Amino acid sequence: MRLLGEGVPFVSGIDTPEIGSHAKCMKERKLALIAKGRLKELLAERGLRVVLSGAVDKTPSHRLLVNIYRTNGEEIGKKLLMEGFARAWSPKKRND
Repeated sequence: MRLLGEGVPFVSGIDTPEIGSHAKCMKERKLALIAKGRLKELLAERGLRVVLSGAVDKTPSHRLLVNIYRTNGEEIGKKLLMEGFARAWSPKKRND
């Protein structure tokens, strides 16, 4: 699955640091591991609600594009964005 952060498939969403060989440098790898740790903490909560967008990403694995909500109504991708573990994504803006 790929988090949308309450975005619209192929229009807006969130972008997180790349892990492993997809990272452009060691700093990005380190940031990715920190962001992944925070995501794991959030996903460990009970009562999460997964909402399918009905779309899949354009990668070979065709991941489902989803929003995941906490029991308080907060969307997890948006939470990562607010905490600085992700940034806004749009198809017209290439993040470096």
